[in-house]
Amino acid sequence: MEQRISFITLGVTDLARSRQFYEMLGWQPLPQSNPTVTFFQCGGIVFALFGRQALAEDAKVAPYGEGFSGVALAHNVREKADVDALLAEAEAAGGRIMRPGEDAFWGGYTGYFADPDNYLWEVAWNPGGVIGEDGSFHFSAG
Repeated sequence: MEQRISFITLGVTDLARSRQFYEMLGWQPLPQSNPTVTFFQCGGIVFALFGRQALAEDAKVAPYGEGFSGVALAHNVREKADVDALLAEAEAAGGRIMRPGEDAFWGGYTGYFADPDNYLWEVAWNPGGVIGEDGSFHFSAG
């Protein structure tokens, strides 16, 4: 298996609501989106929203478990102040702030929000990394 992730798909309870949330954050759906799935190009990865029940059926698993799913998505920003700005943008779009921006033990600055389906997003500024023109994150050499 090549070391690569092609898609990240979130199972959502209300596709229209979730699509609107991400569009309010400035994301543009791909033309391949349709009434049952929404796609967003995120650097080299496609981020997809798909009905939770349909996704569970496709994977042949139960649609709901209990508690924390053990998954958090991360969005790194170029400047420290961008963390608080993006958290405010997410809240204005209907997200919930789970952890306000604060200095992190690893030397950066980070906070968390939950989208309308309670998927956790970390928003982080990492002084040990670089964000390329294409939006990809790479750790600095050293």
